[in-house]
Amino acid sequence: MTDLDQVSLDEIDTSKPHPARMYDFYLQGKDYYEADEIAGQKVLEVFPTIKITARVNRSFMHRFTRHLATDKGIRQFLDIGTGIPTRPNLHQVAQEAAPEARVVYADYDPVVLRHAEALMRSTPEGRTTYIQADVREPESIMAAAELHETIDLKQPVALSLNALLHFVPDENKPYEIVRYLLDQLAPGSYLAISHCTADFAPEMWAGVAEVYHRGGIPLQLRSRDEVAAFFDGLDLVEPGVVTPHNWHPDGVTVPGTSDDSVSMYAAVARKP
Repeated sequence: MTDLDQVSLDEIDTSKPHPARMYDFYLQGKDYYEADEIAGQKVLEVFPTIKITARVNRSFMHRFTRHLATDKGIRQFLDIGTGIPTRPNLHQVAQEAAPEARVVYADYDPVVLRHAEALMRSTPEGRTTYIQADVREPESIMAAAELHETIDLKQPVALSLNALLHFVPDENKPYEIVRYLLDQLAPGSYLAISHCTADFAPEMWAGVAEVYHRGGIPLQLRSRDEVAAFFDGLDLVEPGVVTPHNWHPDGVTVPGTSDDSVSMYAAVARKP
């Protein structure tokens, strides 16, 4: 076990890997357990650039948050599938651009709950809060008192589903979930998604999927067309559905970045 602050082992199954903690391992964090590290090492054996994927995805989140706050005037953010906090977090990026920004985080992992204090350190002008909830039950997220106390759903909201939907297989109706969430948001809201794909390296990603499945973690990789379908009816922000390092690049490149090494799609779109 690594250094986790005030986590009750009764609440966490440390014998099985968890995607949020594996992601923390890829980002060279400190909040994962032995089972997560073992599974992460197995992923590295079949897909050696997975740490590049994680870093590039994190950078995409920073850029789209900054873009929406700075260039689109968005002041409200709903981040579902938050994961273990890694600075800078979404609210820090948003509030650096707009100190009055308000951010709601949602995740179902009790480890994230134990770190929620770090997610709620807002600027004096803004506000952040955390909801423990599962994206597969979107009604519980949108009905949460914490959400309604923090953001005004009559005003535009940026909905972030960053590296989340590949953990929601078709049997859980991910397209219906996304549509439901968007239906609760005002016109002028935005949707940001990043999603793993096997389009660039199918054999290696078959190996990754096997590791996750053996750990009891659902993983459904989707093609570019399948990722684009999440944005049906929305106005895509240029350049559309692309690999995340090609979405509004800022000149800061993660060494080793290529379409094959990253193997993700990302996009941002506006609700008319």
